[in-house]
Amino acid sequence: MPELDVSYFFTPNIAAELVLTYPQKHDVRLNGGKIGSLKHLPPTLLAQYHFTNFGAFKPYVGAGVNYTRFSNVDILDGAVTVKKNSFGGALQVGFDYALDKNWSLNFDIKKVYLGTKVTGAGVFENTKFKVDPWLVGVGVGYRF
Repeated sequence: MPELDVSYFFTPNIAAELVLTYPQKHDVRLNGGKIGSLKHLPPTLLAQYHFTNFGAFKPYVGAGVNYTRFSNVDILDGAVTVKKNSFGGALQVGFDYALDKNWSLNFDIKKVYLGTKVTGAGVFENTKFKVDPWLVGVGVGYRF
């Protein structure tokens, strides 16, 4: 899934990264069968620490918060609903490899704790819908 990551460096080591994407559609399954679908928009804000003593190779770690907005929920023909807003944590590890003064290659792995409360008749009362994805990213960076 394409995403845009915007980072601001406060110091050579400390940065904040905002991860943006467009609403993503997912099928909802129970016991192997599709019971519906939904969309979610998951912007994530991370604080990062960059290690700068490895030359062109610059590893980093990050931690932050994810806000998810659920929409277009259609589960069991409307018999089940989900809470529209969700907050969760996010962890990150990755590296930048500087190609020159401005351009770099990037690789990262994120764990995003993403879920929401589910309400509906019977078995779905007081249930939590959890996605909690691992996200792997490869990209190109430009430093201004």
